[in-house]
Amino acid sequence: MVKLVIFSDPVCPWCYIGKARLGRALEQRPDHPFEVEWHPFMLNPDMPRAGMDRRSYLEAKFGGKSGAVDAYMPVVEEAARSGLKLNLDAIARTPNTLDAHRLIHWAGIEGRQTPVVSALFAAYFVEGRDIGDAGELAAIAESCGMDGDMIARLLASDADADDIRARDADARRKGVRAVPTFVVANQAVVPGAQPVELWLNVIDELTGRGAEGPAEAPGAGQTC
Repeated sequence: MVKLVIFSDPVCPWCYIGKARLGRALEQRPDHPFEVEWHPFMLNPDMPRAGMDRRSYLEAKFGGKSGAVDAYMPVVEEAARSGLKLNLDAIARTPNTLDAHRLIHWAGIEGRQTPVVSALFAAYFVEGRDIGDAGELAAIAESCGMDGDMIARLLASDADADDIRARDADARRKGVRAVPTFVVANQAVVPGAQPVELWLNVIDELTGRGAEGPAEAPGAGQTC
């Protein structure tokens, strides 16, 4: 197996897009060698624990309503090209994602990381749910076969919060500045929401199927 580490944040639309594209490549290559691990990166580590009003957050970040619209237009276009639904108007709050990352960490212990990450993306970008809310996170965990009551108790504590913050800080020290960022076999760094074809090339090279090496990843990682 080849470890594929993914630095991601469940409120990052480019991460949502990047995951979908990777997933389509994995579906086309069911014999792929990847063992996927999701690692924390908080786009807004200083976000208040209760989150912020979504419109206020976007307008402050992008310099007003028109700036926010311009910033998100490429996101909407790329999501459509990738066959993804984005229901941005349904999102009322931008959450602090510390607790969502704690849930992803606990899901990893149970071998349920990718289903939980998928559920978090759908909850936020399609259903407009507040994934900073403990009740919502417990419900998402239960929908993925985890013990919702246990997750609720863990979320009411500080369990693993310092560990998530430390791992986020460590990623930044190691040079992660934008997400998604993919690390293949602890060696090759693939930044950004790469196309399906790139991942097919990478898989073919790793499995000896391809005659040529993997396509070079263009550009830098994308911020959200």
